[in-house]
This record gives sequence, structure tokens and C-alpha cells, in this order.
Amino acid sequence: MKKILVLGSGGQIGSELTMRLREVYGNNNVVATDIKLPLTNEIMQSGPVEKCDATKKEEIAAIVKKYNINRIYNLVAILSATAERNPMLGWDIGMGALLNCLEVSREYNCSIFTPSSIGAFGETTPLDGTPQDTIQRPNTIYGVTKVAGELLSDYYFTRFGVDARSVRFPGLISNVTLPGGGTTDYAVEIYYAAVKGETFYCPLKENTYLDMMYMPDALDAAINIMEADPTKLIHRNSFNVTAMHFTPEEIYEEIKKHIPSFKMEYKLDEVRQKIADTWPNWMDDSCARKEWGFNPKYNLQSMTIDMLDKLSKKFAK
Repeated sequence: MKKILVLGSGGQIGSELTMRLREVYGNNNVVATDIKLPLTNEIMQSGPVEKCDATKKEEIAAIVKKYNINRIYNLVAILSATAERNPMLGWDIGMGALLNCLEVSREYNCSIFTPSSIGAFGETTPLDGTPQDTIQRPNTIYGVTKVAGELLSDYYFTRFGVDARSVRFPGLISNVTLPGGGTTDYAVEIYYAAVKGETFYCPLKENTYLDMMYMPDALDAAINIMEADPTKLIHRNSFNVTAMHFTPEEIYEEIKKHIPSFKMEYKLDEVRQKIADTWPNWMDDSCARKEWGFNPKYNLQSMTIDMLDKLSKKFAK
């Protein structure tokens, strides 16, 4: 039986992945944790919750022992734009939590999932059809921690046999939880502005292509890679995954098909634009499709319909 620990259940991914895991594996088999409590009412009321500082190995280990955990989802990180404002915090959180999780996984025989990111690439990486295996020279502390994390996770697999697996997420778009300081956040915020009838001020240039994925596909990816047959995995840390790529102008035009009165203006955030310019336009995810059957369901058109529908209902309450 799977007994799962989620670190970072209060974040953009964690708040939704925790509940999805409980649907799949049972409420009592998924322990939600975060450094700050309480979490959402849904998480607090549906299963076990513990306070945990992932930079303290002993706190992770205590929860693993208490609940007989055999799988860890490590979702602890400081996102790209925020980390650039405090690089040492970005490093301490990103790498400190990961190393602790890998050590606990080694000691207690847990499998572990830690998301990597499109941010693991840099300006010398091929921007179109970014290969699974290619040069990775990011110029942000967030990207540096992701590359280091991929290498460290592979090391723990080859050196100690820790079953570590990962995907490189593109920008993630959710109708449940707002992101916090990521370069691709505009693609979430634009839908909120549209539904609220507000003018959206886009922080990126109109022709900035970035890879994106709707959260339901991201949750499936995080679960399916951990359930994949290990004998079929040539890669582990980390698989390219993507579902769509577009510019701010393209997502704006798609939203206007449904809300013709929606207005957008450009108000450049130089920090985010500088980061975005070094990230791929789109990644080649053929290895994930071949090795463990990755197959996203949503594109820009279907995601937009669902986002506007869900947010309209959310704000109507």
C-alpha cells in the first residue's frame, strides 16, 4: 500500500496534488505538510496534516516514521522571479529540502518525486524543440537549483538505489491556487483579470513564447511517472513535459473569443522578461511519451474554456 508524504501542500502544485493523491490512494494514505498551517479547509478536513520545515531533516524523518511513508512528493521551492530577489534563500530552500528528502528516502527506502522546471535551461540551450538531453546552463538561481537537483537525484539513484524521478514542468496554469513569483505566472493572472472585468497588465513582451501546461495534466504527470514501470525508464531526472506553447498576445486573443470586452496592456517586468528570454519556446517531450506514456489532454483552446468556466463559478459564489 502506498503511504505518501507531500511536502509543500500549501503551494500552487501541492494544494491540488495533495487532493488528487487522496482521490487515487485514499485520504488517510496521503499526509499533507507545509511550514505554515492551516492549509485549505479541503486538505485539513480530508486527511492527515502535519507542520513540517523541509529544511530540517529530522522533521521529515519523524513524519516518515510516524506514518510509515514509502513515497515522498517534494514540492518545496522558491519560484524563479522571487528567488532572483533573494538568491541565497532560493538555494537554501531548493537544495536544502531536496538533500534532506533524498537522505530520508535513502534511510527509509522511500521513492521520491521532485519537480524540475523549464527554468533548468538557459540561453545557450536550443529554444525550439529543446531536446531531452541538451546543454543546461541556466542564469537564475532557481534554474541552478533545478539542474543541481536533477544531478543530485540521479546520483542518489545510481549510488544508493533511491527511486528518484522527476519531470521538467513548463509554466503551470491553475484555476484553484494562484502562483507566487514565477516567470510564467501571467498566464494564470490573465484569466483572473478577464473574469473580474479588469484590464490586465502583462509583464512580458507580446511575442514571448513559453511552454505551458494546464494543472490537471501536470497532476496526472506527477502521479503517472511514479507509477511507471522502472524497467522502461531510460531517463529519470528529469523528463521534458509540455502541452502547449503561446505568446501573451495569443492567449489574450483566445480569451477575447469568449470575453470580447477584455483589455490587456503591456507593462514590462524586466526581471521576468530577462528570465523568459533564456527559457525554451517549446520542449521536445517525446522521451516522456515513449518511456511512460505521457499524454496531456488540454490545449490552449480547451484550457481557456475550462479556466473561464471554473473561475466564473468561483467568483459568482
